[in-house]
Amino acid sequence: MEKTLDLNNLKAIKIELTRFMMAYKFALDEMTTKINILKDEFNYIHDYNPIEHINSRLKSPESIFRKVQRKQCDFTLESIKTTIKDIAGIRITCSFISDIYEISGMITNQKDIRIIEYKDYIKNPKPNGYQSLHMIVEIPIFMSDREEQIMVEIQIRTIAMDFWASLEHKIYYKYNKEIPQKMLDELKESADMAAHLDRKMEGIHKEIAKMKRAEEAEDTFILPFGSGSNKLKLLETFMENQLGIK
Repeated sequence: MEKTLDLNNLKAIKIELTRFMMAYKFALDEMTTKINILKDEFNYIHDYNPIEHINSRLKSPESIFRKVQRKQCDFTLESIKTTIKDIAGIRITCSFISDIYEISGMITNQKDIRIIEYKDYIKNPKPNGYQSLHMIVEIPIFMSDREEQIMVEIQIRTIAMDFWASLEHKIYYKYNKEIPQKMLDELKESADMAAHLDRKMEGIHKEIAKMKRAEEAEDTFILPFGSGSNKLKLLETFMENQLGIK
């Protein structure tokens, strides 16, 4: 009898652990879909895509438990859910700094998303030079017998910021010791150079956009009165070329 009870208990624990990890996977899928929708909207409507790459990751159970030990929180699913806020993570890489704030604003404005944390390491870089925008958001996940609010960490950064952060992480990981001050100074200098490059490219981007708007204003023309068929033909051509609708 005791053996049967133990097996039933183990089975129940396994089911709850599976549900726990699945909820974060579903939250990751949901959030990725939302970001891809924004990406497609920019492609079709604005003729410009600020999102270069989207990467997602789900922490392994081993990684979660190691972090639980470091944070010294209770080994309960509820405690882990409350304390470990980056089990599901998404990184969005953008072209320009202005794109970062535009995308974060669009995510914030979605009605079913609640912002838990917002950390701007672009306006306030870390001492080592690290720059990125971090958000912890909470979104609803609907399962067969329950609705859960799941947290997802979102990091938004430029290509230059991502390049620096990736290499800095590899250097720290491979060195496996305390980094010499000379190397820390060089990393900080490299971060400043990456930030300067971002600002420079942002300025060029704005100037080109300004020139494009001026050219479009010069080329603007009004279709003659009564040319509704021409307007319809232009719309049909757009639908075929851009959306694949015939």
